[in-house]
Amino acid sequence: MNIPIPTYVSTVINRLEACGFEAYIVGGCVRDALLSTEPFDYDVTTSAKPHEVKAALAGYRIIETGIKHGTVTVLADGNPIEVTTFRCDGEYTDHRRPDSVNLTDKLSEDLCRRDFTVNAMAYSEKRGLIDLFGGTADLEKHMIRCVGDAEKRFDEDALRILRCLRFAATLDFQIEKKTSDAVKEKRHLLRFVSAERIAVELTKMLCGKAAARILTEYSDVICLIIPELQAAIGLDQLNPHHIYDVYTHIVKVVEATPPKAHLRLAALFHDIAKPKMMTTDEKGVGHFYGHPKESAAMARDIMKRLKMDNKTINTVCRLVELHDVRPEANKKALKKYLAKNPDVDTDDIMAIRRADLAAQNPVYHHQFDYLNESEKIINELKATDCCLSVSQLDINGKDIAELGAEGKQIGEILNKLLYNVIEDKTANEKNALIKRAKQLIK
Repeated sequence: MNIPIPTYVSTVINRLEACGFEAYIVGGCVRDALLSTEPFDYDVTTSAKPHEVKAALAGYRIIETGIKHGTVTVLADGNPIEVTTFRCDGEYTDHRRPDSVNLTDKLSEDLCRRDFTVNAMAYSEKRGLIDLFGGTADLEKHMIRCVGDAEKRFDEDALRILRCLRFAATLDFQIEKKTSDAVKEKRHLLRFVSAERIAVELTKMLCGKAAARILTEYSDVICLIIPELQAAIGLDQLNPHHIYDVYTHIVKVVEATPPKAHLRLAALFHDIAKPKMMTTDEKGVGHFYGHPKESAAMARDIMKRLKMDNKTINTVCRLVELHDVRPEANKKALKKYLAKNPDVDTDDIMAIRRADLAAQNPVYHHQFDYLNESEKIINELKATDCCLSVSQLDINGKDIAELGAEGKQIGEILNKLLYNVIEDKTANEKNALIKRAKQLIK
């Protein structure tokens, strides 16, 4: 079996081998290559100790990124390659990292400490593929399976629980039964994983092809991370627009949303407040008045707890807040909507609305006509570069001040002029705007 390796990587391996050491690409890059996917980056494992790596690769820039654990980063043609000495790990008392790392000269000892069989393969052009745990067979079966005892693997490093779900979602693989059972049995260990790492794995998992399946089959794990979702499971919406319970609806919206992190997060959170906001009328019909705003508030708290960045938090919360707003499908109403919400990408909000509607009762799918018409008008408005903000007015604050307005009044008048233009009551032409501004100042 031949796996193509970029020249800058094979040169590093050849240099190590020329000095009498074993060297292989290892882990995810081998897995991806066998799946005919371009690897994102390359890791090399070797029998050479760090000081021997540095000597063998003299002339390269080498960064001692994790030298006490046997790792250095080699910059080859501008590309970083992590080169790590074969190692075996000591005890894991904190359920995250080994208390000690012992360097070894045996590749087998290095591979047996890895998480999943599909990530425990090594390859070199000289020695071929080294697959001690059936990784290639599991790739063919589309299976995620732990190396060795699954409970022990998760007990060592609880992050592997989320990595398992992430790989199953992104690769659209099934999780082998013993590994799946161990995921559920050991899920409580996730409390030892940092919020930042949980956020990274959760986001990657949500963007996977099989995210909906994983959210459904492992809802107990997901609800350990986001307990606010627990109340949504099995909650009948008692509403003719909905044929699914709240959690199933959320999952289906995630599935119908383009696989971009901010969109999938918005889909996950868009109805999270429904259990809290649910009321029933005298006919027993369920209603969720105010749930978008409350869902956005809950989403903000959750994402802050997971220590996500502010840009993501603000973008997701705005999408959640606006996901149920339905302006009329005409130019005047949509211009007002666009002017009021300049910070929201209309393509994003349309994607969320389409996904939300797709996950509702098919009887109401005729509302796609409304979405199509709204989207058509919005695109027309964008194409004509119509006035949707104060900055696009043919008048500015200085002009208003010269008419006698002061302080906050200047901004108030400019906003009123904007909506006059949007409503076609005033032309966006300086003389007309000055005339209307004088009337407003009086």
